[in-house]
Amino acid sequence: MRDIPKDTLIKASRGDMDSFEAIYKETSGFVYTIALRITRNPQDAQEVTQDVFIKIHRNLRSFRFRAAFKTWVYRIVANTAINYYRVKRKERSRRADFDEALKIHGKESEIEGVIMQNDAKDKVDILLGILNPDQRACIVLREIEGLSYEEISRILKININTVRSRLKRARESLLAFEQKRVVHDEV
Repeated sequence: MRDIPKDTLIKASRGDMDSFEAIYKETSGFVYTIALRITRNPQDAQEVTQDVFIKIHRNLRSFRFRAAFKTWVYRIVANTAINYYRVKRKERSRRADFDEALKIHGKESEIEGVIMQNDAKDKVDILLGILNPDQRACIVLREIEGLSYEEISRILKININTVRSRLKRARESLLAFEQKRVVHDEV
């Protein structure tokens, strides 16, 4: 990737699409290559590349020329690709577990699987129902959607320590509820 002239960066940060296109043409190969190395999948690398250019476009005004533009772009690509890879890895793992369960149980247990899935959904709904909305949002974003504390903090526009405390309280409430339920079932 060659250095991009400062005036091109400034024009692009002010909304000049021709300048942004010049930046895209100069950096897209670099961005894709880094994304591909991290994700190790061409389709994922394409998605990451798109996300990166959206981020560059949105945040170009905040670039202050304290570091090289290439360094700034590299940081965006690396962080975006790593986050994307983590999310995809979790999805693939869940999908692999599900596929493996289907192979083990076969078609005979399809109806049983649907019943168990519905029971699990009902149980999740009950458990989420005992939490207050703030705790519920944090639990859903963390445990079901798989987001990081930082992402939850940004999404909910709350301090990261608030995210941590809400998750802690939510988990304690869920644990206490389950312990009471087990004791009740034993009696």
